[in-house]
Amino acid sequence: MPGGKRGLVAPQNTFLENIVRRSSETSFLLGNAQIVEWPVVYSNDGFCKLSGFHRAEVMQKSSTCSFMYGELTDKKTIDKVRQTFDNYESNCFEILLYRKNRSPVWFYMQVAPIRNENDKVVLFLCTFKDITLFKQPIEDETTKGWTKFARLTRALTNNRNTLQQLAPIGKHEVSHKQSRLAEVLQLNSDILPQYKQEAPKTPPHIILHYCTFKTTWDWVILILTFYTAIMVPYNVSFKTKQNNIVWLVLDSVVDVIFLVDIVLNFHTTFVGPGGEVISDPKLIRMNYLKTWFVIDLLSCLPYDIINAFENVDEGISSLFSSLKVVRLLRLGRVARKLDHYLEYGAAVLVLLVCVFGLVAHWLACIWYSIGDYEVIDEVTNTIKMDSWLYQLAISIGSPYRYNASGTGQWEGGPGKDSLYITSLYFTMTSLTTIGFGNIAPTTDGEKIFSVAMMMVGSLLYATIFGNVTTIFQQMYANTNRYHEMLNNVRDFLKLYQVPKGLSERVMDYIVSTWSMSKGIDTEKVLSICPKDMRADICVHLNRKVFNEHPAFRLASDGCLRSLAVEFQTTHCAPGDLIFHAGESVDTLCFVVSGSLEVIQDDEVIAILGKGDVFGDVFWKETTLAHACANVRALTYCDLHVIKREALLKVLEFYTAFANSFSRNLILTCNLRKRIIFRKISEVKKEEEERQRAKNEVQLTIPQDHPVRKLFQKFKQQKELRNQGASAASQLDLEKNQLLHRPHSSMQNGEGKGQEAGGSGGTDSCDSGITKSELRIDRAGEARTPAAVTPLLHSPLPGGAGSPHPFCPIPEQALQAALHETRLELREDIQTLGGRLGALESQVAEIIKLLSDKRRPSTGPQSDIFTVSRPVSPDSEKDEGL
Repeated sequence: MPGGKRGLVAPQNTFLENIVRRSSETSFLLGNAQIVEWPVVYSNDGFCKLSGFHRAEVMQKSSTCSFMYGELTDKKTIDKVRQTFDNYESNCFEILLYRKNRSPVWFYMQVAPIRNENDKVVLFLCTFKDITLFKQPIEDETTKGWTKFARLTRALTNNRNTLQQLAPIGKHEVSHKQSRLAEVLQLNSDILPQYKQEAPKTPPHIILHYCTFKTTWDWVILILTFYTAIMVPYNVSFKTKQNNIVWLVLDSVVDVIFLVDIVLNFHTTFVGPGGEVISDPKLIRMNYLKTWFVIDLLSCLPYDIINAFENVDEGISSLFSSLKVVRLLRLGRVARKLDHYLEYGAAVLVLLVCVFGLVAHWLACIWYSIGDYEVIDEVTNTIKMDSWLYQLAISIGSPYRYNASGTGQWEGGPGKDSLYITSLYFTMTSLTTIGFGNIAPTTDGEKIFSVAMMMVGSLLYATIFGNVTTIFQQMYANTNRYHEMLNNVRDFLKLYQVPKGLSERVMDYIVSTWSMSKGIDTEKVLSICPKDMRADICVHLNRKVFNEHPAFRLASDGCLRSLAVEFQTTHCAPGDLIFHAGESVDTLCFVVSGSLEVIQDDEVIAILGKGDVFGDVFWKETTLAHACANVRALTYCDLHVIKREALLKVLEFYTAFANSFSRNLILTCNLRKRIIFRKISEVKKEEEERQRAKNEVQLTIPQDHPVRKLFQKFKQQKELRNQGASAASQLDLEKNQLLHRPHSSMQNGEGKGQEAGGSGGTDSCDSGITKSELRIDRAGEARTPAAVTPLLHSPLPGGAGSPHPFCPIPEQALQAALHETRLELREDIQTLGGRLGALESQVAEIIKLLSDKRRPSTGPQSDIFTVSRPVSPDSEKDEGL
């Protein structure tokens, strides 16, 4: 709790305590007004005794007491009771109910609705009073035929408990109890409390001890207390009569403020032994009178005003001057407030320094009092030259002198300012264990005091400055931990030779994370808190996510608490990759601050900012997705992430929320779906290639060109070879020997092939090209004995299944075919050259005709189309015809 706020001051629901306290003399039930049949949620002991039921038996039964109805219960009254509950009204009834032993009892029943802070009826308060004695005695089978007086006598005899309650009541007590009962059962809003969270109520004239005014006032009193602790010992030791009007007025004002503080303490709450805030004025007064009243009263008496009068006797003045020391008891106020500030290191440090200076001031006053008392020997009326006061007077040039002609006393000596400063100097050097020795005790009293001061000073020095060291260590504990972590990281990076770029990223991440979290381990802090408190803290930490996204609006409190516990906060530095392309997407991320970019195929496809969500809709999918892009932080980002397993577990339990969540949550970037796009660089490259192909000259070869004929023959021979190989593999192995020819016939075939190749005919040329196809295609293959032997070809037309031998083509035939093809190509080239020459001559003639403007018109006209007609074999034939 902040400041000095202590005690159980949190809002609390005190409805039940108020009802129990105010209805201690009645029997009552509390029913839930928001459930069908208004079940009982609480019943006091009085109702249990009155009805004979145990509290466990009454709970969850209808608060209309329908379980106590019997055959004699009035039906109309039952309808009125139910109508009152249905309409959420307040009413009273006289109804006959039956106890657990089925004995009938007349009850005076009152029903009052209880509302909450939203003006909604949440409870019903039903109070009961036994009025059987005031009703006509009930006639049953055992009393049938009896007179009314006899039945009344039996009823009174059977209800001894009621008689005992009514017997001692006098006239005055009856009227008092009736008025109190009316006050308790009064159904207006002033008396009946509300079922809601209420802060502790205090009377108007009572001041809360943790309010702002009381805190400020306590600081003022604390400062004045230190002022008193400094001035009182000084005035007592140096025997000053404050005839100065300014100081007299100031001290009087301080005394008045302390008197006002006494009055305020009579009206200030305090913390009771149970931790509760006590606001009862009577208890406050009694507590203050027993504790601090006497001390505060003695410390604020106006002693200075009494000493200011000149005609006051010296003894009385000395007495009152001594009583001023009682004001030092005001330092008890510091002790009262000390536990409020012990957790603040700086405040404790300042307080310890003030205490050390205050103790040194007190000891300086005592040191001067001892020296002033012993400097003059009252028996011999001589001055002690070994006293530190005499030595100080000689050193500063203000010696003591004896006034024999006047007062007959010693006069002179150092001034009070010099005496006080010197005394404070000596006590400070002694307390800090320095002790220069220029001021030393000489008399027995001074030595005894010095010994005591050194003992006290050693303990005080060790305590105060030992605590100061601890305080400084605590103040710089986080800083030391931060530098230790940085040194460990630097050593790690140096040991494993991490690259410079990665090292800089690691250091930047650590520094930025520390600046955001201040080195606080969130998980460690949450582990200290109980489960309920931990869930509340997590809901607070994730409040931005829950408030900004509509997917969480329909979530119940339990659902939000379950989700909040599973959320984790992640801090990212610029350049950090949250997701890598290809890795599994097992988290859902909510961006709270900062910006990120989504990169697919080295292209930024999305930039995410505050309020965006990215990840995968894994609650709709059965398989785990692979990230199709990289997600990289652009700035320092805070992300709230939840794991896939944790989210699915919550959604599986809260099915209603799962439907709303899946319907309302829209991902800004779904990393499961890959975006299909084309890069501009690729489009430009394709356009350039298309333009280049368009500008290139396309060469077309006629169908009857020898080159085209040559490749066609190669293609035909390849097809025939493939067909022959497949046919040969299907023949039976037993006929292989019949298919072979003698070696001599193979040689004759080769010789014939060579002769055919050398003939130079058209048929030999074609056959040579056809036969050479096999050798060209199989030039890179290894020659085996099987390759040298003849291969089978397709069967002869005349024989059924008779093989047709196919022999390899000799090299001479292949060379002859190539030579003939070369000759044909040469002839075609020469023909093309002749045609190009004819075209050039025709173009020159056309240019000549166009440029010759002086040509006579009477001459023969030549047709330009005829002239420009190219010469071709077909045209020559046409002209010959």
